Amino acid sequence: MRYFEEARTIWKTKVPSNGQADTVEGELLRAVEKLRWEAQGNGNINWDDGFEILVSFLQAHLLDATVYPDDVLTSTRAILSKMSATDWPVVEDGPYDELGDRVVEWYLHYGTRLHAGNPKLLR
Repeated sequence: MRYFEEARTIWKTKVPSNGQADTVEGELLRAVEKLRWEAQGNGNINWDDGFEILVSFLQAHLLDATVYPDDVLTSTRAILSKMSATDWPVVEDGPYDELGDRVVEWYLHYGTRLHAGNPKLLR
């Protein structure tokens, strides 16, 4: 992971111990780690609409052509597509670490943005 320290700072300062984050960058990192935990810890057995919401949230922010070059967008799109194929959980750390780097890059580009939360998201 290229931006480990920056991601750790976001995790410690912007991700609550439970519930959704108040900032977009916090919620993006929380989403990445929720997906990692479900795949690695549970083999996606609990996959439901909540995880689909998390993937959609990541797609909405991490596929931003004003932040990322085409090759990064292609890679991110492929990772998120693989994660959505719930029958084959992504258990390697690499793809999640790459998404973590994308979160930090998003944050470095936009700074802190407030996140209103999604009332349909119960994870």
